Amino acid sequence: MRHIERHRTQRVGWLRAAVLGANDGIVSTASLVLGVAAAGADSKSILIAGVAGLVAGAMSMAAGEYVSVSSQADTEFADLDRERKELVADPEHEQAEMTAIYIGRGLDAELASAVATQLMAHDALGAHARDELGISAAFTARPVQAALASASAFTFGAALPLLIVLLTPISSLSLAVSGSSLLFLALLGYLAARAGGAAPSTSIVRMTFWGALAMALTAGVGALFGVAA
Repeated sequence: MRHIERHRTQRVGWLRAAVLGANDGIVSTASLVLGVAAAGADSKSILIAGVAGLVAGAMSMAAGEYVSVSSQADTEFADLDRERKELVADPEHEQAEMTAIYIGRGLDAELASAVATQLMAHDALGAHARDELGISAAFTARPVQAALASASAFTFGAALPLLIVLLTPISSLSLAVSGSSLLFLALLGYLAARAGGAAPSTSIVRMTFWGALAMALTAGVGALFGVAA
């Protein structure tokens, strides 16, 4: 009976983009809200600034992810194209490369040569992509997936502090936004760790620490400019 194992590394592409987007959505929007509030703005101005930050941030995340991951995809395509040409021009040298790779991984020379011969007969380019270049289906660049995951997660994350702005009076806005945002970050850290199979405590501390630092610095700058005005 065939045994199918499911590994979490298959989630790396979209999980990285989603965690980055949600974290950035919470931290940047909460920091923006706190900075504007510390400068003495009213509730309407704070909300407008937060919504503008949500829209701008989501578009920036989508564009940034698409451009950066597309650059990775271009590099992968160029390497595969070069490897394809080398396989046509000098297949003996390419097989020798594969044999050397398997010897380096612990096989004896005879077995390494046999493995290289069989794998290249089955799918020469796929074998070189995987074992020489480190390109596999699980880790290949997917620009559209990364852009959509990051922008969607940013929008969701940014909406959380804005919801607190809508529900909280101006007198307790800063405390409510900062406290709830740290709670949201802790929850995000837990969910990200669970999805990736990592230790939740490490992820939670990492996210809440940097989020608290960003919010504190932005609120401090806002207060400084508010006093100066």
